[in-house]
Amino acid sequence: MLTIHAAPLVLPVGAAAVAGGSGGGAVAVDGDRIAAIGPYEDVVAAHPAARVRRWPGLLTPGLRQDRARELLTRCYHPDPREAEELGELPLWGEEFERLAATMDTARRAGSIRRGLQRMLRHGTTHVVGPFGADEPVLRTALSRSGLVQAPGRPGDGPPDLDPFAAGGDLTATAHGPLTVGGRADLTVFDVADEAALRAGGARHCVATVLAGRLVHRAR
Repeated sequence: MLTIHAAPLVLPVGAAAVAGGSGGGAVAVDGDRIAAIGPYEDVVAAHPAARVRRWPGLLTPGLRQDRARELLTRCYHPDPREAEELGELPLWGEEFERLAATMDTARRAGSIRRGLQRMLRHGTTHVVGPFGADEPVLRTALSRSGLVQAPGRPGDGPPDLDPFAAGGDLTATAHGPLTVGGRADLTVFDVADEAALRAGGARHCVATVLAGRLVHRAR
C-alpha cells in the first residue's frame, strides 16, 4: 500500500526544505521506495488513494550510527526486568567488563537485540561496522533487524545511542538524502527544526521507517 508520511517540516538533505504552507511537507512511500517528496497538498493530490500518516515536528532521512560495533559488542543493554538492579542505560567500560566475565551466549544475544531496537528508537537506519564473519550472533541479529550496514569510519568517543552525540549536523549524521526513487529510510522527530533537533538529540524520535516499513513509533 502506498503511504504518505506528512510532517510540518521535511528536510530531505541535499535539497530545499519542504514546509508547504498549512499542510506542511510529505513523503510518499510505495513499497520500499520513495515515490514523491513535496508539499502535502501536492503529494496527496497526486496520490489520492494513499494512506496518510501525519506526524508532529520534523521528517528527515534515517540516521547513521558510527559507534554501532561498540554499542553492540562493548555495551550491555539491560532487559527491562533488570532495571532495578542495572538501570535502563547501556553499561560500558568497567561495568560491562564485570558482566561480560559471566555472560553466556543467550544473554549476550539478548543485549544485542535490545541494542538494535534502541537504535531504531533513536532514528537509526544505517550502521557502520565492521561486523566480522566470526561473530555469528551479532551478524544474525543485525540481519534480522533490517538495519543497513554502511561504509565509513567508526566514530570516536564513548558509545552513545544518539547519533548526534558526536556533534555532527543533520547532513553529516543522516545516512544520505531522501530522493524520489531512493530507498525509503526516514525518521520523524518531535521538534520544530534542525537546530532544536541538534540541541535535543535523537531521543525525540517518534517514528522510524526502514525500507518503507514503520519499525518504530512512539505515538
